[in-house]
Amino acid sequence: DAFSNRIVGWKTSDRCDTSLVLGALEYAIWSRDVRGGQLIHHSDRGSTYTSIRFAQRLADIGILPSMGSVGDSYDNAL
Repeated sequence: DAFSNRIVGWKTSDRCDTSLVLGALEYAIWSRDVRGGQLIHHSDRGSTYTSIRFAQRLADIGILPSMGSVGDSYDNAL
């Protein structure tokens, strides 16, 4: 969370796949009072974040997706 400077959702796995990031997202939603239209999820353009399942879950909750440009590492400096 860039506002509070906290990790709000996490999950571990032996695979880096969409289920992993969906699990972390669900934990973040559960741990915070997420309301539609009040949250932006920013990520890189990795396959887990560009998957249809992940995009649909963000839309279902009302979270606005945001992604950095391809090859742009400036957004990783936060």
